[in-house]
Amino acid sequence: MDKNPIQQLEQQLDELLRASRRLREENMLLRSQQAAWLSERAQLVEKTEIARNRIENMVNRLKQLDEEL
Repeated sequence: MDKNPIQQLEQQLDELLRASRRLREENMLLRSQQAAWLSERAQLVEKTEIARNRIENMVNRLKQLDEEL
């Protein structure tokens, strides 16, 4: 026997609620991952800048040594 229209509507509503919950949970997970990646990126940018400064300092010291010779 077919479901009556009200039962069909209730079933569709339940499916929409489940999908909404699943999407909300997925969205929260993705936002958490994004925050972690942004934090990691900031750390990598900082480390890159430190490395760049160290290399520039070494190059400058080598130039000074070369000029002294």
